[in-house]
Amino acid sequence: MPHSLTARLGQVATAVLVATAACAQSATPVAIDIAAQPLDKALGALARQSGVRIVFSTDLAETRNGQALTGTLTVQQALDRLLAGSGLVARPLGGGGYTVGPAGSPPADSAALPKVTVTASHLAETATSSVAGYFARRTASVTKTDTPIIEVPQSVSVVTRQQIDDQRPASLTEALEYAPGVFTGQVGATNRYDYVPLRGFIETSTDNTVLDGLKILSDGGSYSSMQVEPYLVERIDVYRGPSSVLFGRNAPGGLVAMTSKRPTPEPYRQVEVTLGSQQRRQAGFDVAGPVAEAGGAWSYRLTGMGRDGETLVDHVRESRYAVAPSLQYEPDGRTRLLLQAYWQNDPEGGYHGGLPAEVTVTTARTGQRVPRSFFEGDPDYNAFKRKQRMVGYQFEHTFDNQWTVRQNFRYLESSVHLEQVYAYGWAGPTTLNRYVSGADESLRGWTVDNQAQREFSTGAARHTLLAGVDYQHRNVTGAWYSGSATPIDVLAPVYGNPVVGSLYTAQVDRRLVQTGLYAQDQVAWDRWRFTVGGRQDWSRTDSLKYGATDDYLRWSGNKFSARAGAVYLFDSGFAPYASYSESFNPSGFTDTAGQVLEPTESRQVEVGLKYEPAGGYGMASVALYDLVQDHVATRVLGTPNYEPVGKVRSRGLEAEARLQLGRNLALLGSYTLTDAEYVRAADGQQGKTPYQVPRQMASVWTDYTVLAGVSVGAGVRHVGSSWADNDNTLKVPAYTLADLAVRIDLALFGRDWRGANLRFNVKNVADKTYVASCASLGYCYYGDARRVSATLDYQW
Repeated sequence: MPHSLTARLGQVATAVLVATAACAQSATPVAIDIAAQPLDKALGALARQSGVRIVFSTDLAETRNGQALTGTLTVQQALDRLLAGSGLVARPLGGGGYTVGPAGSPPADSAALPKVTVTASHLAETATSSVAGYFARRTASVTKTDTPIIEVPQSVSVVTRQQIDDQRPASLTEALEYAPGVFTGQVGATNRYDYVPLRGFIETSTDNTVLDGLKILSDGGSYSSMQVEPYLVERIDVYRGPSSVLFGRNAPGGLVAMTSKRPTPEPYRQVEVTLGSQQRRQAGFDVAGPVAEAGGAWSYRLTGMGRDGETLVDHVRESRYAVAPSLQYEPDGRTRLLLQAYWQNDPEGGYHGGLPAEVTVTTARTGQRVPRSFFEGDPDYNAFKRKQRMVGYQFEHTFDNQWTVRQNFRYLESSVHLEQVYAYGWAGPTTLNRYVSGADESLRGWTVDNQAQREFSTGAARHTLLAGVDYQHRNVTGAWYSGSATPIDVLAPVYGNPVVGSLYTAQVDRRLVQTGLYAQDQVAWDRWRFTVGGRQDWSRTDSLKYGATDDYLRWSGNKFSARAGAVYLFDSGFAPYASYSESFNPSGFTDTAGQVLEPTESRQVEVGLKYEPAGGYGMASVALYDLVQDHVATRVLGTPNYEPVGKVRSRGLEAEARLQLGRNLALLGSYTLTDAEYVRAADGQQGKTPYQVPRQMASVWTDYTVLAGVSVGAGVRHVGSSWADNDNTLKVPAYTLADLAVRIDLALFGRDWRGANLRFNVKNVADKTYVASCASLGYCYYGDARRVSATLDYQW
């Protein structure tokens, strides 16, 4: 490592705290509520609460403690009290704000500070910004406006970048393993698609994923379901409950809103290399900062990664290469244009298959369970290749009269090539029938969201009014292939030449068009926060009949969705709330008679309680809900058709805590109780519980700083038993897994190592063999084996 670079890293790191609160004048008294805590965090809290810029040395501040501070004070008065006895003083900066330094040092201006690289800027938090630690205070996933989470009348969780870095998930699904209400074991160890069941509703259409405020437009009725790499994401907001009011068609359990890494005004550089079990090799880079010679108006970010490795299953590999460039133009505080692109190539798509319950959950068939590494497919006909491309922009402008207009746009396309042999039913005492499935697909789509936001008052009530119109268009074309394959013996498999005869080819043409007009008003009156909204959607689906060349199944219609909720903010930090919300989801699927399924419709009532302790270093919440979905259908496995089954009701309780307990300990905890049943169904399933819905789930994750530069994270995840089929004839046993993470700042070994970190991660520490879930008695999914990885990253 060059000496000049380490010398610069040894300079004092400067953190610039910028807030956008209404009170931005340091001479104006403001309400201050800061808990006793390390001085750097106390200064950060003061900057956020006052809206005043504060420049200080993290080396000086992080080793001192700040006292508790409550009252209506000017920023100078607050600084004097915070710094009392610390040996530091605050001095005004030219152009506004303050600088904090030793009492005997000469007055400083921001221009006189050493020019250094800042590795972590404490910026005023927004709904899309980076967050220090595991706790985020704001979200836009529910309201499309920047709103404090405690003021949202529904259940919200945020997985921060710090949590992603510490836990090292390989997919979006894995990143949500410690969030309540989310079942991440729908397809076991596979990472090919992002399945995110919420509140007991199993989704195959990926209609609940959002990237940067726009639906991703995957098509769950085909193989064109798109993924987003976690390394390229800044944060993941999980919003539970129907959400059609702002996003149109949507799954009933909620949505998962990802925010991409964005350009930063300060230089940032990071590279990392990971080696792990299953021959995993991964590397990534993340660079950002201002564009030179652009006068500060332009900034950029370029993030990329690549990985390759084996999987849990024999003969199957997984690989990915992705890059996401972005460029932002922000000439003033009122106009912002963000240009974004995303490219991803998955040459090896990993494993996506299942095995019968009789050789996984039980030993009824052969007297033993097949190993979790067993591959029921065939290496001679096994491929999944996917390419994804996205380009778009986000534009925002605020007028002098407080109107803000936004337009978000994205165009995307993907291509998929599939070759797969899969098992379906028994051919003999130990042999499985096998069939062939293949596809060549192309997806193209685009979506645009136009918004107008106005903030105003009517008497004592303050309003944030949002109105918008959005449009989605998606088209999947290509061909599907099917045929017979040779059977396979689960005790003595023999591979090679699996395809029997020629394959049947069917053309694919699937279209979706949606236009939505919506309005929402968020009202702040005294300590009350009200949210009310409505949306009118017009949708159309067209699907070429299976095996036809010019015969389409069509559905078109319109639907109105509503949402209303209220929150009351107590001085103590408690915030009880109640809400009602609706959603719908038109279907491109067909029943066994070849008719298009009716759109599902959902309604939910939710009540809950949130608590944010003084000082703002955590939040705890509990939610009770009653959610009903009509026109439910389930997949007839082994066919492209679905079977209408009626009406499902899910009632449950979700609890979550995200807390910073002192300076050295962070805690995540969650508990989920889900009571789901068919309240109207055919074939005797009424009163039964849908498959893949564990009744109870719980998790705990702690991150403890053992000593300066060394922290240990440890987690336990428990998933209760679930039914293997809708007839409730067999239960999948509960399982409990442990995870471990160790992070070491290599600066402990000398100043030449500043900026370098070593991370060790272990998932499923005990290497437990377990079945994650079953989609029927014929399709059960093993969970992943123990995964060990070591990551070396360097930031400068």
